[in-house]
Amino acid sequence: MRLWLTLMIATFPAAAAAAAAPLSLDRTSLVVASGGGRTATLAATMLAGDLVSLGAARSPIVAAPAQCRGTCIVIGSYDTPLVRRVAAAGGVDLSMLHGAWERYVRARVRVDGHDVLLIAGSDRRGVIYGVVDLSRALGISPWNWWADVTPRRRDHIAIDDGTVVSRSPSVRYRGIFLNDEDWGLQPWAAKTFDPAKGNIGPRTYARVFELMWRLKANTLWPAMHSVSTPFYGDPGNAPLADDYAIVVGTSHAEPMLRNNLREWDEAQRGPFDFTRRPQAIVDYWRERVAATRQQETIYTLGLRGIHDGPMQGATTNAQRRAILETVFARQQALLADTLHKPLSDVPQVFVAYHELQEAYDAGLAVPPDVTLMWSDDNYGYLRRLSDVKERQRPGGAGIYYHLSYWGRPHDYLWLGTTHPALIREEMERAWQTDARRMWIVNVGDIKPIEYLTQYYLDLAFDDRLLGEPPQAHLARFMAEQFGEADAAETAAIMMRFYDLAWERRPEFMGFGETEWVTPNRPSAYVQSDGEEAEDRIAAYRDLVACAEAVAAQMPADRRDAFFELVLYPVRAAAALNTRILSLDLAGLYARAQHGGANVMVERARGAHARLVADTAAYNVSAGGKWRGIMDMAPRRLPVFDEPAWPKWSISSAKGCGVSAWGEWLDDGNTLAFPAGRTDTRTFTLFAHQPQTADWSLISAPPGYRLSAGSGALTRDGAYQQRITVRYDGTTGAKGKVRLRCAGREFSVAVDTLAEARGALVERERRVTLPPAVAARGGWQMLNGLGSMGGSLRSSLLLSASVDPARWTFSTVTTSDAVVRVVALPTHAMNPSHGVRVAVSLDGAPPVALDLGTIGRSDRWRGNVLSNTSVATIPLTALAAGTHRLAVTPLDPGVILDRVEIVLDRAKPRYGAVTTPR
Repeated sequence: MRLWLTLMIATFPAAAAAAAAPLSLDRTSLVVASGGGRTATLAATMLAGDLVSLGAARSPIVAAPAQCRGTCIVIGSYDTPLVRRVAAAGGVDLSMLHGAWERYVRARVRVDGHDVLLIAGSDRRGVIYGVVDLSRALGISPWNWWADVTPRRRDHIAIDDGTVVSRSPSVRYRGIFLNDEDWGLQPWAAKTFDPAKGNIGPRTYARVFELMWRLKANTLWPAMHSVSTPFYGDPGNAPLADDYAIVVGTSHAEPMLRNNLREWDEAQRGPFDFTRRPQAIVDYWRERVAATRQQETIYTLGLRGIHDGPMQGATTNAQRRAILETVFARQQALLADTLHKPLSDVPQVFVAYHELQEAYDAGLAVPPDVTLMWSDDNYGYLRRLSDVKERQRPGGAGIYYHLSYWGRPHDYLWLGTTHPALIREEMERAWQTDARRMWIVNVGDIKPIEYLTQYYLDLAFDDRLLGEPPQAHLARFMAEQFGEADAAETAAIMMRFYDLAWERRPEFMGFGETEWVTPNRPSAYVQSDGEEAEDRIAAYRDLVACAEAVAAQMPADRRDAFFELVLYPVRAAAALNTRILSLDLAGLYARAQHGGANVMVERARGAHARLVADTAAYNVSAGGKWRGIMDMAPRRLPVFDEPAWPKWSISSAKGCGVSAWGEWLDDGNTLAFPAGRTDTRTFTLFAHQPQTADWSLISAPPGYRLSAGSGALTRDGAYQQRITVRYDGTTGAKGKVRLRCAGREFSVAVDTLAEARGALVERERRVTLPPAVAARGGWQMLNGLGSMGGSLRSSLLLSASVDPARWTFSTVTTSDAVVRVVALPTHAMNPSHGVRVAVSLDGAPPVALDLGTIGRSDRWRGNVLSNTSVATIPLTALAAGTHRLAVTPLDPGVILDRVEIVLDRAKPRYGAVTTPR
């Protein structure tokens, strides 16, 4: 073979200067250098298919460049004889690939009159990524198959002739965990994609592996629930992973590559209890290590229960610690004896998940060459990161992160709703604390978490993305799928989708919990006058309208992709919110003798029908390709159930009523405005009877005007209309807005309070202090994260003394009040820190507040469902006038969402006050 290569290269005596014109790929031949094995051939085959999908002729894979017709694409490792000689003939430097991890060089050379495109990798995956990046540069989306982003054919296919030298990935092992697959991936694979197998098997994994290639992920934790065939239970899976150069690992619940749920039969093997059956368990592990010794794997060390539960035989951290240290010793001895290589050359990880982290924090000694993998709390907030000493460990650290979750306090298995800004923030703190060895993300069924999966893996591949706003990445993603023309608008739609889910995920809108399952409860959005619920319904309605307008203009070859990636998530979230909130409003309206109560029930019923129809449409999209992948009620939790549809009795009251939340002045409910400044308030006018009622303005006091002077309360509007009162700042203006509705006259009182100064003023007995207007002190602004479009984060390397964030605000009444410090529910960076701030009002001695939680407490459960952690300071008789508030961070990584000054008798709210209506 060496002689043949020498003679073959001799036909290319010298390299000419590269031509300036782009290199045509309309007609190509592919040459796979020897030594690449099945992996390089698979990569070449994928590239050939990609070129055909763009309109090129089918590229043959030939044995030697001399057999090429058209442009010759040479693919292989940098140290193979063929690649070395082509590079030398073309003057291409490959020295940077020596000993490198997953790098490549792509270069055009012209040799003896022939155009040659060389793709040289530092290793197998370097070769793969060179091929993937070429396909992507030609317009092949990573989601061409998994989200039906159909490649667009063109008359001429070409690539520019610039040499590309890739960087090594930022994180060494980057991957996905297929999990909770019972309602999507498994039934789809079993019934639609691979019915002959009847489960997730090699045919499905081949598609998963190709997606991983295109996303530059190299590590898989395979599907592991009881509905799925264990990965090593199918003899075709492991060899296929090796063909695709995929590193196989397993989760915290599956040490030593064993799927305990399906592979340890307690009836035959006895209890999975290391205190009672240590040798049986070690032998069980030995079977798998021996079977995988020739494959690229990562061994998870440690011990948990059969399925994602605490280990048997231990009830305290001291007992777990003692057992785990014995287990580590036995596992490492087993690896050394079976693999016959130094342990430092065997990738090993300890996943500090729940009680395993608690045992670690209690003093568990993890071998230094084992990677410490920190986990989030299942809701996107990292529970722990390495301290200064831990960062020196040779095994390094990693992250296990969730974009999908089954468990308490509530699942979110249905829609991908984690905010990209939270992912960026949490992974930035991981990167800054040297958790850079391994990042694995739980992606559930893959669909519909496509974008978030790519974002996470892109951050892992290139840490430079941590320095840019997530909106920029999202816009590029949308441009790649749908073109530049709609990219900005589509990205804005999805960012608004994430913003709304940030306040409350759709799956959490039942306000119940799981494990144990509790029934739905009335929404906290309907705890006063229903205005928050109406606003949320309207926000989703507007979002759907924007998404549908873009969908209507989408070319035919992108309609399925747009439905899967944008339209279904937006409409599904809107429908569930609308159903739940409309029913809650119906009850509120019925109690208020509101004629629109039954209209709201009908709206709720219509929203549910739309959700059912859209889910059915998803499962027949792309010609039925995805039948079974989308389930609108995973785990059949109460939030998803079709509710009973009440029918409210018609009120005996006649005429119209008003819903208004104002100040109690002169023993009456009054819409009150700070004097001397323009402002608005709203009230709702409604008919008591379910029939059209005309209304008109009779008169308004000087200084006040209404958003409309007349109108009709119709069925389409649920027999109501929200009306805005605008005050022009005239001092002392007061009186009554007089209205006529359904033939009757009534009034709404308006008045002014004391004059207020400054931008932040009491409004409806509340002052909201947003991060954006603070003098920041020792805080960093995180744009895009939080309820008000940005948050303040204390330095991850907080010094002993920092300046506080400062606000100046005004109140116009003297009242008892509460200072509400609203933070994100982050956790302490490590055990030497907390999540504390100090708050000082008007120069008073600071009050320390602890925003952290311990374990799965009731406080933590509420925090993660609302993405808030709240601490309060009661105030007695806060005087009217100007005040100054200072908030000083006492720990690193605290994230401040906002501060609220809530005066006595303020309207209850679930979310933040954003902009005046």
